[in-house]
Amino acid sequence: MARSGLADAARVARWADAALGPGRDSATADGKATLSAATAERAAAELGLTPAQVRADWDTARLAGLVEVHGDSARPGWRLRAWDRDDSAVLRGWVALFDAWSLAHPEPEGHEPAAVAEVVSAMPQVLSFLQLSAGPVPVEQLLDLLEQRVTELRTARCEIPYGPQPEPVAEPEPTDAPLAPLLDWALRALASVGALTYGDGQATLTPLGSWAVWVKLEQICVAAQSPAGNIEQGAEDMLRGCAQLRPNAARAEYRAWLAARPVGSAVTELLGAARGEDALLRGLAFEALRVVGAPAEPDVRAVLDEPTLRPYALLWLAEHDGADPEDAHEVLTREEATWLWVDTAAAVADHGEAPLLVRHLESAVQPTVPMLLDEVRAVGHPRTVQVLVALAAAHPDPALAKAVRRAAFQVHTGGS
Repeated sequence: MARSGLADAARVARWADAALGPGRDSATADGKATLSAATAERAAAELGLTPAQVRADWDTARLAGLVEVHGDSARPGWRLRAWDRDDSAVLRGWVALFDAWSLAHPEPEGHEPAAVAEVVSAMPQVLSFLQLSAGPVPVEQLLDLLEQRVTELRTARCEIPYGPQPEPVAEPEPTDAPLAPLLDWALRALASVGALTYGDGQATLTPLGSWAVWVKLEQICVAAQSPAGNIEQGAEDMLRGCAQLRPNAARAEYRAWLAARPVGSAVTELLGAARGEDALLRGLAFEALRVVGAPAEPDVRAVLDEPTLRPYALLWLAEHDGADPEDAHEVLTREEATWLWVDTAAAVADHGEAPLLVRHLESAVQPTVPMLLDEVRAVGHPRTVQVLVALAAAHPDPALAKAVRRAAFQVHTGGS
């Protein structure tokens, strides 16, 4: 249903990508991928549509994230790139359109902006009622519910501040206006994005609309049940709070944290935390990105050129593409695997116990300790000295500890 509903928007977005992209001979005169009147006419002629249809589909593509407009220029969104191979990209695009329903259909004229805002704020409760009803609901019943919710919103705003107050100035209450025309607008707008059907004095959620409302309700419930209470923290503090949790509890915390913020900014924040000096947070940030899934792919792929993040990003992408987590390390070169070993050892040295660091020695790809030490010195990880010193202090074998200490000294002095 989502693919069908967005097919026309995807078609116009693909046309714009091919015809208006940078370096195309057929680019617009000003070299920018804007939908000017001339561009709309040209797209209409080439796609067999009217200019009005092209503009409507273009607006839908923008709301669904199939195209991203920056000033006077536009570029394909990641959802368009993933459209044919990733069902979740299609569903997320439709949910973005669903979230923007109030922009998809012009609001009626002659209504106070405050009244329109109140109706937009009240509609999630109306949609929840439709979802629970699982069938047609008379518009009169929805209007009663809308009026109750708007009254609740107004009551909640009536806060009495402390201290002496000036005499209140009488202002017209936008809520005195009848809400029926605004409910009609809201239902028509939601019908235009495919969330419900509306006619004969009743409204019914489509299967796609019912699914979207269920997802929203689930996100609210997950966010409300944040087990460790880190939902309002920034990514770095949230990850620190998850460091002592068991894997399942940590994943629940990641889901709650992600449910409470836009996915794009959440991914940016997690990658920012991964760029810090704490290797433990780096590993946890990519665990949280595994919970994000497909929407994080473009951003994860974009950090492959950053040496600090590259091994983590390669493993993430391999698992995302279907590799077994136990075999994903095969995508790393020997140098990348060694760098990751040192980075993980740094996390263990900072936050773990000595026996864990000794056991970590067994996970190295090198078959012997001398080979490991040679390759660790060669990869140039900034924490190499601290890791080797901690390993030497923790290892029970005096001869091996001495060799590790010698390697740490050589790295520290730049010797061979």
